[in-house]
Amino acid sequence: MAQAATTDAAASAAPAAAAASGSCESQAVGKNGKPLAGAAKSSFMKKCTADKMKAAKNDCSSKAVGSNGKPLAGAAKASFMKKCEADAAK
Repeated sequence: MAQAATTDAAASAAPAAAAASGSCESQAVGKNGKPLAGAAKSSFMKKCTADKMKAAKNDCSSKAVGSNGKPLAGAAKASFMKKCEADAAK
């Protein structure tokens, strides 16, 4: 019984792990293994891109620290966040 619960947990965690790595285009595959098309693909791509941007924003926020060890603020933080998020989108 414990093995079944572990397998279910691993199966539900797999899509989240897949969303964290690779390109959205390569992940746009249905349950049947065929590439998504039309509205399903559009919806998937929109969600995938938004999830990646949210992750990048959180990652950039944690890195927004000056050379003195204090968190950046104002224009310095805005500039850092803009560059960091642009780099993460590539």
